[in-house]
Amino acid sequence: MTLPLVALGMLSTLFLISRAVDPPSTIPFADSEVQERLTNQQVTGPYYTSMSANGDQIAVIAETMTGPTGVGGTNKGKNVDIEMKMASGTNITAYGNDALLDIANDLSRLTGDVRITTSTGYVLLSDELLMRMSAMDVTSPGAVSATTPLGDLQAGAMRFFVPEGKEDGQWVFTNGVKLVHTPDKTKE
Repeated sequence: MTLPLVALGMLSTLFLISRAVDPPSTIPFADSEVQERLTNQQVTGPYYTSMSANGDQIAVIAETMTGPTGVGGTNKGKNVDIEMKMASGTNITAYGNDALLDIANDLSRLTGDVRITTSTGYVLLSDELLMRMSAMDVTSPGAVSATTPLGDLQAGAMRFFVPEGKEDGQWVFTNGVKLVHTPDKTKE
C-alpha cells in the first residue's frame, strides 16, 4: 500500500517542480514562403515519365514542382533532372536549377547551371536548354562548353535530335565551334 502512495507523491512533485514551457509565438516560415504555398499548388519530389515517338524514355524528377495560378498545363520546377534513355541504348541526363514544363505545348526549358551528361562521355554546360519531349529534340540557344571524348569544345549553340526513322541521335554544334583535340595517349 505504501509503494503506490510513494509513486503518486513522486509523480505529483514532477508537476509541481517542472518549469513552464513557452511555445514559439510564430511559425518558423518566411512570410513570402507561406504566401507562395498558399497561392500556388506545390508537389515535393514529383516524378513524371513519358515516351517519345521513337521509343525513347524520358523521366523528369524535381525537388519541388508548382502549378502557377491561371496557367493550365504549365509547371515550374526547382532542382530538376531530366533522364533520357534512348532506344539506341545511350543515356542522357540534363540538370537545371529551374525548369518550366509546358506539357500542352510540348516544351521544357531548363535554366541555371544547366549540365548535360551522356553515357558516351560528353559533359556539356550551358545557361539554357530547350526540349521537345515528344520528338527528342534538345537545343541550347546560347553558348555551350563541353568535355568530349575528343577534347574540349566550345560553341555558340547546340542541338541534339534523333532524325526521323533513326535510333541514334545527332549532336550539332554551331555559331563559332572550337574544338581542342586531346590525343589518346594510351594508343601511343
